Parts: sequence; structure tokens; C-alpha cells
Amino acid sequence: MTEQPREQPTEQPTGPALGHGLLILAATPIGRAADASARLAEELAGADVVAAEDTRRLRRLCSDLGVHPQGQVVSYFEANEATKTPQLVDQLLAGQRVLLVTDAGMPSVSDPGYRLVAAAVAAGVDVTAIPGPSAVPTALAVSGLPVDRFCFEGFLPRKPGERARRLAALAGEERTMVFFEAPHRTHAALTALAEAFGGDRRAAVCRELTKTHEEVRRGALAELVAWAEGEVRGEVTLVVAGAPPGAGAPSTPAELRARVAELEDEGLSRKQAIAATAKEAGVPKREVYDLVHRDPRRDDG
Repeated sequence: MTEQPREQPTEQPTGPALGHGLLILAATPIGRAADASARLAEELAGADVVAAEDTRRLRRLCSDLGVHPQGQVVSYFEANEATKTPQLVDQLLAGQRVLLVTDAGMPSVSDPGYRLVAAAVAAGVDVTAIPGPSAVPTALAVSGLPVDRFCFEGFLPRKPGERARRLAALAGEERTMVFFEAPHRTHAALTALAEAFGGDRRAAVCRELTKTHEEVRRGALAELVAWAEGEVRGEVTLVVAGAPPGAGAPSTPAELRARVAELEDEGLSRKQAIAATAKEAGVPKREVYDLVHRDPRRDDG
């Protein structure tokens, strides 16, 4: 018999979903334009739509890179995210390639972007990123503090009471912490950190990272508070050492009961709050359960 030709497999499409565009989050330089990636320049020139936090800063960046965007340039910042997001999703669903950039660093990291990413994902649009500069890993790398485990806390609340409550909740955090802060609030933030964590906690103030006047101040929080009493200029990232293991964890019967009540107020069930408290304190769940369900007058402390 003559061998029949085999049917060739149908080639599967790659890249964006059929009929959909692609949302690209692009990291922009946090200081020097020379830190921009070649991919960023390529996408700035070729994207159908460039959504920028500040179109004036985008123009300066494009000028520095020798790039001329061929697509539509639109403004996309905190105040207009809600209204612009549906429009951009419509353009993505129409098959356009949308590039999202912010003033510095990666979009959606304490910058506009999360709302658009969530909407694009919900609409079935592919989302990708162009990696690049970010103040968080840069500050961690130069801080001199442990970086094997860390957490990013963004900007602290501006109001003193809210800020104090946020830091009280972080008192037992054992990972190195990273905060963003405005220069004119740096002294107040460092003072609040020292009050919450103790003046001897190690920290670093990273100012104007990658720029000509880059400065990294390392020391105890009390020392940094004194340094920041003068005028602080430029973009600021704070890196603070974590608490020693076990510090800040509830230990007395009163503290354990209070922690369970606090977690219940936050929406956890009694069972979940007891389990979480036991894990934090490093004690058996049964011990916390018994404390919560017995008369507190039976305890000495």
C-alpha cells in the first residue's frame, strides 16, 4: 500500500490571546535614564498606546533615550484611574498593545497600575512586564541589613495616630522592612519608627538612589532621627531591620486574650483567631483556647 501523507498538526498560537491585545508594565529609571532597558525603548517606540503617570516626564525620558512614540500617549494617574481603566481595557480587547509606565520604578508598586492589571486579567487579556529599576531591591541591596527575608510596606499613613497603629502592628515583624517616604515627612516617620521599635533598631535612609547626589545613611533609628532634623531632600526609601525572633509576640494570658480579640475584630472567626495567636506566640492552640474560655480573674497576669 502507498503510505498516505500524515496530517500536519495545527500550529498553536503564541503570545496574546486571539483577538486581544497585550498589557505591558514597564519599569522606568528611578534616577539615571541610562538605566533604562533596550526593551523599554523598543516598546515606547512601538506600542499602540502608552499610558503614562506624567506625560511631561515621559516626554523627557523619551528625549533622553532618543525615542519617538508612534502610538497614542495618554495620561494615567491616581486621580483618573477609575475613568481611564475601562477605556484602556476596551483598547486591549480591540487588539491593541498598551504600555503602562509610571514616573519611576515598576507600575502598581505604590504607583498606578493595579486597577488596570486587575481589570485586564478579569477581561482575559494577557499581562506581562519589562523588568528594570526599582527602589525596593536597590535600597535593600545597599542598606547593609539582612535581605534574605523582607517585606515592603509602601508609604506609612500621614496621620500620627494611624501611623502609630500601623507600626504597632509591625513591632514583632522579624523580616527587614522597606518603606517609601516623602522627604518632608522623613523626620516624623523616623521618629515614629524609633518610638515603635526602639531607638537602637538598625536602619538605613536611602536618598536619591542612582542619582548624582545619592546618599545612604546607616545607623540606629535614634541616630537617624537626629540626622533628619535638618532638611531632607529627594526621593527617600527607608530600610529597617526586623525584630529579634519572638519580639513583640503575645506571651502573658492578658496579651494572648487581647490578640485573639483583635484578630476577631479584624474579621477572623474565633477558631481562626486562636490558631493565629498560638502560631504567633509559639504555644499550643489548646493553651490559647483555654485562656480565652476561662475566667480572666483566675490569672495572675
